Amino acid sequence: LILDEVMCGMGRTGTLHACEQDGVAPDLMTIAKGLGGGYQPIGAVLLSRRIFDAFAEGSGFFQHGHTYICHPMACAAALAVQEVIARDDLLANVRAMGAHLSRRLGERFGNHAHIGDIRGRGLFMGLELVEDRSAKAPFDPKLKLNAKIKREAMSRGLLVYPAGGTIDGVRGDHVLLAPPFIIDAAAIDAVVERLGDAIDAAVA
Repeated sequence: LILDEVMCGMGRTGTLHACEQDGVAPDLMTIAKGLGGGYQPIGAVLLSRRIFDAFAEGSGFFQHGHTYICHPMACAAALAVQEVIARDDLLANVRAMGAHLSRRLGERFGNHAHIGDIRGRGLFMGLELVEDRSAKAPFDPKLKLNAKIKREAMSRGLLVYPAGGTIDGVRGDHVLLAPPFIIDAAAIDAVVERLGDAIDAAVA
């Protein structure tokens, strides 16, 4: 079993690895974004003992790399980020503020005519945008609704992560939220308020 935790791993959902919450132990797992906290590009592959032993007892060699592998500055940044997360118990804040974010999103968008679903864990939440809530019918991709929401949010001082093609590579719009691990309840309230205004303006 291979899991991609590049976006959802390293604490983003409230546990170091998102799969912990489902009791899953993969054979291989990719991690990246949260590893270095955005200070330096860095990624890694975690192996189970079974996979590691297959290499160790076989050739003993894993031929995979590129010019800048094991860059000392990236490794130092990743170590510093992980030390701060542990020192300040930031995963506890991710869990607490993630629950607050989920609650506030539900209050603001739970009955919204153009939100088909609210899903996620911790501080990694997504909103699915639909033209028809009852049928979960997507907006016409020619409208580029996700881009409109990004512009409306930016004009209100809010950065969001929108994308299109959620359904089949062409149709379907969504917006992701991934606030920092240090966020507080007041900032989450502001995020939800500004996002609500941005979505309402974009679909008007």
